[in-house]
Amino acid sequence: QVQLVESGVGLVQPGGSLRLSCAASGITRSIYAMGWYRQAPGKQRELVALITSAGSTNYAASVKGRFTISNDNAKSTVYLQMNTLKPEDTAVYYCTANYIFQNYWGQGTQVTVSS
Repeated sequence: QVQLVESGVGLVQPGGSLRLSCAASGITRSIYAMGWYRQAPGKQRELVALITSAGSTNYAASVKGRFTISNDNAKSTVYLQMNTLKPEDTAVYYCTANYIFQNYWGQGTQVTVSS
């Protein structure tokens, strides 16, 4: 059974940085893509960033230039380095993986940007 476990929950001041990580278990083949979505209170879940196993990336316009997604295929792990955080980045961040034509989700981790 595939499971995604996120880490990196935190409270950070505006302008600060935070790194999220997500490790997949139960993996026996290559993961096609992993990434991050987020959902703020009262809003729909939205894409933050995706990365394929080949290293191709896709970012939301709102985070481009501030966030960097990376992966370690050998560890089935994806990372999200978040810099220059803004209050509007406050949300629950969900890890996702596309594996053998199915999408899997982590439980979510809270990121709060506040002074």
